[in-house]
Amino acid sequence: MSNDANWTRSDPALAEDLKTGSLAPSNEKRPLERVLGAHVRRLRRQQDLSIGDLAQAAGISSGMLSKFENGQISPSLTKLQAIAGALGLQMSSLLAESEERRDCSYVQNGQGVIIDRRGTKVGHIYRLLGHGLRADVIVEPYLIELHEDAIPYPHFKHAGSEFIYMLSGCVAYRHGEQIYELRAGDAILFDSFAHHGPEALIELPATYLSVIIYNRDQA
Repeated sequence: MSNDANWTRSDPALAEDLKTGSLAPSNEKRPLERVLGAHVRRLRRQQDLSIGDLAQAAGISSGMLSKFENGQISPSLTKLQAIAGALGLQMSSLLAESEERRDCSYVQNGQGVIIDRRGTKVGHIYRLLGHGLRADVIVEPYLIELHEDAIPYPHFKHAGSEFIYMLSGCVAYRHGEQIYELRAGDAILFDSFAHHGPEALIELPATYLSVIIYNRDQA
């Protein structure tokens, strides 16, 4: 065992601090009101209902339903039963289905789903490496391969943010008015609403990891 391992073992508080380098909170607190409200919002959208539609069907005000969906209030059992009924569910089913779950998407080497994205050109291969099932924030990780027959395409534009980590090859990557030469080990994080994409393909084949992040509301 290394000296570093012995050092952290003797200091539990330090070992706890070293578990992750992320700035994300170590323990996300999600009260029942927030979890249940988010679940009702998902069900409402799945049925293509507006807040007004569901509120009217449940016999409550749109303002109350909006506050409930955002976890700001906890409705009475009578109102919760009315909401469940308006969604075509028993209240017990609504409560059971709203139990908090933690998503995990596992993709084996070489098994990512190959897809066609908007603006994809010949020679650009997008392999989707995973996806979230229930979260309000959608994360799409892609392994992108640029083959010898690939052509530049700097005109992608979509909601959210994008992170790129270059694995091999070299491309001149445009974001807005700026162009960045990306080689293996280089990374770039940007607002993806600006036009972006490979402006010039310098060394092929090239591969890079692209992670696109956006709110489900923007989908």
